Amino acid sequence: MMSPKFWTIPKSTLTAQQLAEKSAILQGRLTAITARFSDVRFATSLAAEDMVITAAIVKAKVAIHLFTLATGRLHQATVDMVNTTEAHYGVQILKVYPEESDVEAFVDQYGMNGFYDGEEAKKACCGARKIKPLNSALLGADAWLTGQRREQSTTRTELHFEELDDARGIAKFNPLFDWTESDVWAYIQQELVPIHPLHLQGYPSIGCEPCTRPVKQGEDIRAGRWWWLQSDSKECGLHANK
Repeated sequence: MMSPKFWTIPKSTLTAQQLAEKSAILQGRLTAITARFSDVRFATSLAAEDMVITAAIVKAKVAIHLFTLATGRLHQATVDMVNTTEAHYGVQILKVYPEESDVEAFVDQYGMNGFYDGEEAKKACCGARKIKPLNSALLGADAWLTGQRREQSTTRTELHFEELDDARGIAKFNPLFDWTESDVWAYIQQELVPIHPLHLQGYPSIGCEPCTRPVKQGEDIRAGRWWWLQSDSKECGLHANK
């Protein structure tokens, strides 16, 4: 039996001029956001899109605070990427941990890996390990950024640059909303952005370790997220604005 072929980093068709224009637009977006809002925060997963935004934040020299959700179930490579990114760019990334009581309540009800049992249990785990910590991380902010792109999934095709996060009463921005996967990797290669090691092992999208796996060539790029659930919505609830 032949071994499956997994997703690989796409080749770019952008010219140097096109990439320079995209880079300038991205920096302009970040500058415009910080001109309007006084406390802007960026939730980074350390995966490709978020590394592009991190690089652009540093390049644009804008005041945007970086944080990451340290769920307790991340790959070691993701944990290590925090140190790699801080050292490479001279930035500080705040690690936001879940409340121990919330995790214990989930484990008591569902078991440590109970999220495999279905959508309800998955949402409960994400709620404890990601959504509540995100709410805490955004307290006091008046705007936040994500690395979401329209091309990523069927739930993001109508994504806009700016949204109102009704759930938290603040503005939400998606600076890469109109970028393609190829655009992202062209920027990474041009700007020598550090690459998460799992991207080199067939992972286009990276989340918690037990909930993420490599994607075969031809599969949707988010097919490796919560793969045991038969759903077109590969989301954890972080981006539910209402």
